[in-house]
Amino acid sequence: MIAQTKPQVVLLDVHVPGGEGGGGAEILAKSRPYSPTTVFLALSVSDAPQDVGAVIRAGAQGYVTKTITGADLISSIKQVHEGYAVFSPKLAGFVLSAFQGVPAAGSDGGADGAARAHDEELDRLSAREQEVMRLIARGYTYKEVAAELFISIKTVETHVSSVLRKLQLSNRTELTRWAADRRIV
Repeated sequence: MIAQTKPQVVLLDVHVPGGEGGGGAEILAKSRPYSPTTVFLALSVSDAPQDVGAVIRAGAQGYVTKTITGADLISSIKQVHEGYAVFSPKLAGFVLSAFQGVPAAGSDGGADGAARAHDEELDRLSAREQEVMRLIARGYTYKEVAAELFISIKTVETHVSSVLRKLQLSNRTELTRWAADRRIV
């Protein structure tokens, strides 16, 4: 059907039956040669890393879970159509860490100096701040962090402010990148 209609955007269920068992990733890969300008947005009940990775490697421009609101789904479709990558908030940290790559050629990635610097940065944070930082870096909202850790939203805000200040970061995006660079998320 994609080959005949050549749609601008396809909302693709990751676990669609049929084919050779490859689901949405298989459909995407087989459709690409027939409709190279079509953009794919994956939709799934799953936020499992293997599901996300397979469909993104196959060429999907984004991945959202079925818990998304109608308005957010419409927004996501528009964003991928405009060329943006779109991911459900809880997947953002995983996607960043999985696809930012491994250490550059020639670097050992595990040098004692790098490990010491890494430990010193983390040592600036309390255990609770580290918990909050990991959840925020994974894309959790303040409300979700509060529910997960059984603390108030105001306490989450306080911890996030403290983490940003101690690590000399400006916002949640920088925090997510900082955590992904250190493979913390």
